[in-house]
Amino acid sequence: MRECEVRDLGRAVYGPVWDMQKRLADDRKAGRIPDQLLFVEHPHVVTMGRNGREDNLLAPPDLLARAGIAYYEIDRGGDVTYHGPGQVVAYPIFDLREWKRDVGAYVRGLEQVIIEVLAEFGIAAGREKGAPGVWVDGAKICAIGVHLSRWVSSHGLAFNLATDLSYFRYIIPCGLTKPVTSLRQLGVEATREQILARMVEHFGQIFEMRMSWPPPLTPAEPEPLETSA
Repeated sequence: MRECEVRDLGRAVYGPVWDMQKRLADDRKAGRIPDQLLFVEHPHVVTMGRNGREDNLLAPPDLLARAGIAYYEIDRGGDVTYHGPGQVVAYPIFDLREWKRDVGAYVRGLEQVIIEVLAEFGIAAGREKGAPGVWVDGAKICAIGVHLSRWVSSHGLAFNLATDLSYFRYIIPCGLTKPVTSLRQLGVEATREQILARMVEHFGQIFEMRMSWPPPLTPAEPEPLETSA
């Protein structure tokens, strides 16, 4: 069973964490480190994937900036999405050559992690045909967008724990005119720490890894985490 190092970055702005992902992915490709799993909560930010359509961004970057929302065009798959306080964002830096060389299986594995976590809190979640992510009664609770380079993954998933869903008004999430939801909106008062613990457990089970918690890595310009989210 291969090793995966888990690190919780707390709240950190998007750019430095993206740079960290790229450095870790390079190290993983070179075999200098084992698989990595980063957890983070971002301040308000909208990201546009490489396949994104500008008309799914309902406010231009200058208007987003005035609303306190950063904007990045990035190299993951998928369309536009939002990250912000109250989300649990997970960035797996996995070498899929040591698991399955199958992008579809990898995305389904990420979805299954969240489906299993939600089941532990009594929420029946599932998939929607042609729409990556995890859904509850037709509303998206977790967005997924990944990037693979030489079979090493980056980017990942964004799970709405206690997210202010009003911020999704600035975008058409993932290019789909469907509602979004959160665990809090579904009436579950789980803490971030509880969700992280369940995610780590299910990541280990689904991707067949031994999970460990080494000393944290700190991206530049971290911000303190609001533990009430």
